[in-house]
Amino acid sequence: MTHTEQRVAVVTGANRGIGLEICRQLARQGMIVILGSRDAAKGEAAAQQLAHEGWILHSHQLDVASTESIEHLRADIERRYGRVDILINNAAIHYDTWQRAVSADIAIVQQAMETNLYGPWRLTQALLPFMRRNHYGRIVNVSSGAGSITEMGAGTPAYAISKTALNALTRMLAAELQGTGILVNAVCPGWVATDMGGPGGRPVADGAAGIVWAALLPEDGPSGGFFRDGKPIAW
Repeated sequence: MTHTEQRVAVVTGANRGIGLEICRQLARQGMIVILGSRDAAKGEAAAQQLAHEGWILHSHQLDVASTESIEHLRADIERRYGRVDILINNAAIHYDTWQRAVSADIAIVQQAMETNLYGPWRLTQALLPFMRRNHYGRIVNVSSGAGSITEMGAGTPAYAISKTALNALTRMLAAELQGTGILVNAVCPGWVATDMGGPGGRPVADGAAGIVWAALLPEDGPSGGFFRDGKPIAW
């Protein structure tokens, strides 16, 4: 077993968009970054892209909807590094702008919950023992203003409700992990120009920066909060 003194970060849904930029920004901090991607080939291509920029990352096939895939990741981390310090639950699906709650396809809602809520929940449970071992951890759940009860309106029911539930999970985990050295927060990156967000949004680097901020919080940093650009926003 190989253990490292470097901090280790795991980022899901990281082969493109915000996830890829999060990996880039964390690599600049000198830590080991594990780039999780459901498609192994796309993940490797993304890691190679960053390698050409001078950043060394480790790609790993990861489907957060699969307990088997999560266990493979956990076992590989134990064997190679022996630690996880930062977990960024970024993977998400079904920004269903075409749907309304009154007529939504419940199968699509279930798929969204599987990846957007149960995926982060499963992965957090799997990797939490590494953080407990070192009495240190930063868990960042990438959420959305669409999941804010205060701001919520019509539309995108699968995506929005899954993010509302992710916010609730964030609060519960933070309460249960109080005093352990493990901080848990939800972050909305804002409207970002990605494949999911579409054109016209803010630069990807700006959206990722708020997530990385939460990943690098000091010991006395907040936990159980919902943030955008480092500032609290309404649940």
